[in-house]
Amino acid sequence: MIRILVTGAKGQLGQSFQQLSTAYPQWHFRFLDRATLDICDPKAVQHVFSEGNYNYCINCAAYTAVDKAESEPTAAFSINRDATALLAAACRKFNCFFIHFSTDYVYAPQANVPLRENGAVLPTGVYGNSKRAGEIHALWHCPDTLILRTSWVYSEFGNNFLKTMLRLADQRESVQVVYDQVGTPTYAPDLAAAVLHILEGAEKGAFGKKELRGIYNYSNEGVCSWFDFAHAIFDQSGKSCRTVPIRSAAFPTAAIRPPYSVLDKAKIRQTFGLEIPYWRESLENCLKKL
Repeated sequence: MIRILVTGAKGQLGQSFQQLSTAYPQWHFRFLDRATLDICDPKAVQHVFSEGNYNYCINCAAYTAVDKAESEPTAAFSINRDATALLAAACRKFNCFFIHFSTDYVYAPQANVPLRENGAVLPTGVYGNSKRAGEIHALWHCPDTLILRTSWVYSEFGNNFLKTMLRLADQRESVQVVYDQVGTPTYAPDLAAAVLHILEGAEKGAFGKKELRGIYNYSNEGVCSWFDFAHAIFDQSGKSCRTVPIRSAAFPTAAIRPPYSVLDKAKIRQTFGLEIPYWRESLENCLKKL
């Protein structure tokens, strides 16, 4: 039986994997959150791996408070870099394949050209730098590592942009949203489903470790601004709240956001035969669940 360890089980992505795991009764999943595994504790990590005999470790744990990270660099690097290194090293020691998630924040800023995995990296801010450091440590400590860079993650779980917009729509007649930051939302269950599709193909022999290793982009298909995303949320949910476009300069934040972070997904589509849903369709699915 294939045994899969999932860390960060109470986050958006972790809960998405839990939801989808019931469709894979032939696999054994173990879901651990912060209360059941401190991934920053070397002894705790070693203990979990030594008793589990896992085939795959899916690391959904991350420090994702982008602005807060600017005032908490130690915490951000501890989780995004150091804990990632501990998990990757344990995977190598116990012959377990490591699956890790990264971000569009690691890419060098560029205008109007979708970001490719072999493109330049130039992270800005603590969050982006800590996630890039995590990528480097993961690949260094464990050659059998798959990294998925993603963007604008939301779901019916936890706190996210979608939930914030729905809450504000019930409190206000209008909401100001930036229109000069462009990318693509990622519905967390779609990302989790893509990973499980990849693992299923690997177990069936459709592709091997050579294909699994390395960095891949994943988001939903299509392109929009945060303004467009908010407008679609109100439209599809039937909210009467008006969306007011503003420039990023009018909404200063502690961390600098990428102005253009559309991810090129040709590599993951072609390698693993993925069909990636359009972002509006996934938004509709999420709102139905809410």
